[in-house]
Amino acid sequence: MCRRRCVVRVEVWSDVVCPWCYVGKRRFERALTTWRAEGGADVEIVWRPFQLDPNTPNDGAPMPDALAAKFGGMRAAEQAMTQVSGVAAGEGLEYRLADAVQANTFDAHRVIARAYEQGGAELQGAVQERLFRAHFCEAEHIGDPEVLARLAGEAGMDDVASALTDEVLAERVRAELAEGLAIGVRSVPTFVVGRKGVSGAQEPDVLLELLRAG
Repeated sequence: MCRRRCVVRVEVWSDVVCPWCYVGKRRFERALTTWRAEGGADVEIVWRPFQLDPNTPNDGAPMPDALAAKFGGMRAAEQAMTQVSGVAAGEGLEYRLADAVQANTFDAHRVIARAYEQGGAELQGAVQERLFRAHFCEAEHIGDPEVLARLAGEAGMDDVASALTDEVLAERVRAELAEGLAIGVRSVPTFVVGRKGVSGAQEPDVLLELLRAG
């Protein structure tokens, strides 16, 4: 097991409109609290891109309508929203899915990638958290460039606009999206340490075992 002499790198494949990814983030944070109490090594968390639906329109349409189309009716959509909102509440997250809006997340992933370039894992994590909260708890349109720039700025980023026009960065994000599919990421969140990984918003004890195995 890696202890204080090294850093454990955790790659988290995630989409910022995935409700289970935000739940998974909170559960991983709980696992980290135990890990640190045990004297575990420092951990670097790197957020990697995944898109639940790359073809999602970036139109800010009501999320319930989009879910109704996906699940076969508004009743099924409401049941799904109620279920995940209940789980999220158990992690201290107050979802507002009935007010949330649809967004394509490619640009958000560009901003998240640039955040790592600017300030490493700490800044990237702050931006990831801000976008999660904005989408799920504040009903912000995280596909809107002006909204993205404001939110990322609130998290501590500089010159966010350049990330949205940088085609080299865009190609890198596309390559990372392809890499995720190539290594078998089909559902998110997926937490990877070395050659091992677990998918889903697992309970903290499962994620703690992943850290210990790394």
